[in-house]
Amino acid sequence: MKVALFATCIGDQFFADACADSVRLLRHVGAEVSFPEGQTCCGQPAYNSGHRSEAQRVMEHTLDVFSGADYVVLPSGSCAGMLRAVYPGLAASDSLRAASEDMSARTYELSQFLVEVAGVDRLGDGLKGCRIAYHHGCHALRELGVMSEPLSLLRGAGADVVSWTADRECCGFGGTFSAKLPEVSAAMADHKLDTLPVVDLVTSSDGGCLLQLSGRAERRGLAVPFQHLATLLWQGVTGEAGNGVEV
Repeated sequence: MKVALFATCIGDQFFADACADSVRLLRHVGAEVSFPEGQTCCGQPAYNSGHRSEAQRVMEHTLDVFSGADYVVLPSGSCAGMLRAVYPGLAASDSLRAASEDMSARTYELSQFLVEVAGVDRLGDGLKGCRIAYHHGCHALRELGVMSEPLSLLRGAGADVVSWTADRECCGFGGTFSAKLPEVSAAMADHKLDTLPVVDLVTSSDGGCLLQLSGRAERRGLAVPFQHLATLLWQGVTGEAGNGVEV
């Protein structure tokens, strides 16, 4: 399996370890991983802000950069949703539509790829005794249909995934939404945190959601840690997180 890792902007800027751990996980299940250096933003911020032509140009660049991979894997449900669900409708010509539909069929969020393509349900037992709350990001859940995959991988590593009544509710981040309506955004995050059970940590496949929830928790003085799913799953393999990987 030739897999190209799409790190995403938030992964590059805030979750470099999660990107490296994604590479480790993919190699662990037998994938040949590349990191196309020409990759940029997926175009979602421009698209969500109504700048369709700018988003189309980013899409065309992304289609070109990732054209040679069997699969495109992202440690982000949000950006994976952009490639899979939005790109085909954004294409301005038949040739671009065909290319975007081809990429859509090859694109996976990380946990989705591990379960559906690599056929993995157990990555180790390094999370035994760890009580974890999982946040389902909106794009992964509603655009990609990813729900059981991250939970089965966490449980397969020995984690106790604790029931959380608000685990499928939006965290309030929403990209530009949190900047345009900060009071509503903060209230949504507070509601999720108010319903959070007693756990050792909170995880999600989406870095934007983790930034939103962890930032609000810190502001409120809550001591619960937050960790990206990729890093947590790699800890399930080895029992410890890594600090870099050559790609």
